Amino acid sequence: MPIPNFQIHRDAHGKLVVVDGNGQRFESVTPVRAFPIGAPDEGLSLVSADGHEIVWIERLDDLPAPARELIEAELASREFVPEIARIRSVSSFACPSVWQVDTDRGESELTLKGEEDIRRLSPTRLLIADSHGIQFLIRDLDALDRHSRKLLDRFL
Repeated sequence: MPIPNFQIHRDAHGKLVVVDGNGQRFESVTPVRAFPIGAPDEGLSLVSADGHEIVWIERLDDLPAPARELIEAELASREFVPEIARIRSVSSFACPSVWQVDTDRGESELTLKGEEDIRRLSPTRLLIADSHGIQFLIRDLDALDRHSRKLLDRFL
């Protein structure tokens, strides 16, 4: 698939601006991943302030480095999905339950309101929503240590 024809830069206020192949300028553009967890670097849309798709990008890696870096920086500032590496403890096996976890961003605490807030994305991947709306990712259940897996199994 051909690389989409567009220019992207930040304006004086730090907002993304896209000029498409026809020369039309769009301000306050937002990058949106089609599959943020399953295929984060594939299928990305640049969306105008009014919610319309301006550019479809098959693979982020196909873009020139300056454009890719701007888009990645914008995505990083919008997306906050800490990855759980270890579950240290849970306050109770009944919900609500407070979990002490180690993530790729450091130690954290999450409150699980109900077992329905644990979503299975694949046989080995889970997304856990805490009571504040923060999504925590477990990328690979098999990579968790035995203690973490034992605690998690009580909720699955």
